[in-house]
Amino acid sequence: MSESNAVQRVAIVTGGARGIGAATAARLARDGFAVAVFDLDEAACAQTVETIENNGGRALAVNCDVSDAAQVEAGIARVDAELGPPTVLVNNAGIVRDNLVFKMTDRDFDSVIGVHLRGAFLMARAVQRHQTAAGWGRTVNLSSSAALGNRGQANYSSAKPGLQGLTKTLAIELGPFGVTVNCVAPGFIATEMTEATAQRMGITFEEFTERYAKSIPVRRGGQPEDIAQAVSFFCREEAGFVNGQILYVAGGPKG
Repeated sequence: MSESNAVQRVAIVTGGARGIGAATAARLARDGFAVAVFDLDEAACAQTVETIENNGGRALAVNCDVSDAAQVEAGIARVDAELGPPTVLVNNAGIVRDNLVFKMTDRDFDSVIGVHLRGAFLMARAVQRHQTAAGWGRTVNLSSSAALGNRGQANYSSAKPGLQGLTKTLAIELGPFGVTVNCVAPGFIATEMTEATAQRMGITFEEFTERYAKSIPVRRGGQPEDIAQAVSFFCREEAGFVNGQILYVAGGPKG
């Protein structure tokens, strides 16, 4: 998007307070978008917003539980009023409640499905009104290599392929209105979430990262910026003929 455009396009990044979401919000701001940073804790978004504003961008922190339809509608209405109508959506919000299936509770399963899959649906349903009205839009859903199956993640590994199916369906439905919908599926990425997994396993994060790196062809773990770069591509004007695709960003051909 050129700086000379009269109207600045607006992007929403869910789960934007830290990790992949924060890196993506910062990257989209550098690409020229005004960015609304959605998270459960609005105060936690302060650093992301500050980073964007310090670099000359426009940003807004929005408290929102994406699994709650009323909060989603209220959050998007606020973005429309304060930044402008959102036409770019990055569904990144997520939680983990890992456990082996015989230990996993109903709440553990439902919570993960609710944030990842229901949340992406609610956000996409609300934002598409602005996208179709504008005749242009970009939605990027964050899946995971865990979509291929992962021990101890029956909930997470059910939500993530669901997001891939949602991506392809929305791509078919919204494509005629100038809206593309694509999906990025990260492999191992160094974030607070993966650090927490290492702690649960009783090992250091360095040990945890080294274990994964040995199985990755490029011999390193990913960084949030690696994912932000991929999301940035899908959001560009030039990516308008790329629709309904699943891109694994995992350092190799397998997730």
